[in-house]
Amino acid sequence: MSFIYNIFVNLLVFGMRLFSLFNEKTKKGFEGRKESLALVKSSFSPSDKVIWMHAASLGEYEQGLPVLEKLKEEFSDHKILITFFSPSGYENVVKKKHIADVVCYLPFDRKKVIKEFVSQFNVKLFFTVKYDYWYNLFAELKSRNVKVFVISALFYERQSFFTSYGKWFVKQLQNNVDWFFHQTGFSYALAKNVGLVKSSITGDTRFDRVKQLRNVDHHVDYIKDFKGKDKTIVFGSSWHAEEKIAELITGMNRSVKIIIAPHDLKRVHNLKQSFPDSLLYSEITNDQSLIKNQQLLIIDSIGLLSKLYSYADIAVVGGGFHDAGLHNILEAATYGVPVVFGDHYKKNPEADELISANGGKAFSSEALAADFILFLLNNDEVIEEMSGNARKFVDDKPESSALIIEKIKSF
Repeated sequence: MSFIYNIFVNLLVFGMRLFSLFNEKTKKGFEGRKESLALVKSSFSPSDKVIWMHAASLGEYEQGLPVLEKLKEEFSDHKILITFFSPSGYENVVKKKHIADVVCYLPFDRKKVIKEFVSQFNVKLFFTVKYDYWYNLFAELKSRNVKVFVISALFYERQSFFTSYGKWFVKQLQNNVDWFFHQTGFSYALAKNVGLVKSSITGDTRFDRVKQLRNVDHHVDYIKDFKGKDKTIVFGSSWHAEEKIAELITGMNRSVKIIIAPHDLKRVHNLKQSFPDSLLYSEITNDQSLIKNQQLLIIDSIGLLSKLYSYADIAVVGGGFHDAGLHNILEAATYGVPVVFGDHYKKNPEADELISANGGKAFSSEALAADFILFLLNNDEVIEEMSGNARKFVDDKPESSALIIEKIKSF
């Protein structure tokens, strides 16, 4: 099975190389990996003690950051490495202020490549977030007696571990992972049933992260003036479906203010075509009348969304009307904002929990979601009730990162 896995990795590399000829995002990831070895060589020495966090993309990075920050406090003499698989995660983090000494792409999981990469520094502790597993990497780390952890682990029934051919994958995790910190009891039970018993339930570290957001400055220039005294809906990480909801609402309620932050800035052009009278955030001037008289604002800058939710009366979070995956609903819920989203969220157990807490609602169509939002706009008491429920839902979660650090320190 190891032979087949290595064939798969080589096919993945070939596929990405080919696809990079036609896709700019894939090209960035493929080309960026060529720089990873040079980056660690120039920043680390073989004797440097390093804490290494790997995240598939931006969401996993946000999930892992509370743990990484606490590890940095506990082991202040260690350097920090963060690796990504996805260009969207890498590009968002490398351009911002961060706690890492090096941020780079994870090299492709080829034995020789991984061995050379890891040999450049002295990894003391490694953790991956959620479910990004690379078996040659894990084996190389364990051969060097590195402690390997999975935080906010989330197992689900359709993973390869629970298939007829999944025994090899399970064995790799049994041999090379020291501990799994599970998000849910269901994930814990699934893993235990196939023999992954070195584990505990510590919850989702994203709750720690979004609680932190309340305690930092979440001011965004011009948004208070744009909002005025009107109710405001923030459409976060929107795709076409969520933008359709915005279109339905603007046709029915001219007094509500709408802010759309698309999941990809390439969508800005399409948004301007759909909403020709809208204002781009980058176009805002100090002309107060221009800002106040505008109904719809399109955010064409990155890094503002988590702050924008603090201005919302209602949030619509993208990704749930198709299989691409629901984006982070907790960034809105933490501010006590009712959250509306599509009902495609199998890998997001927090969505079911938020619905059960009556702090959010999921819908099968854009029209049903728009109808519910229009209902909320006319019923302040329902907004107030759902707002309180959303805030309480986040507040009641345990501090997962503290539980994880306590266990890691015991190794």
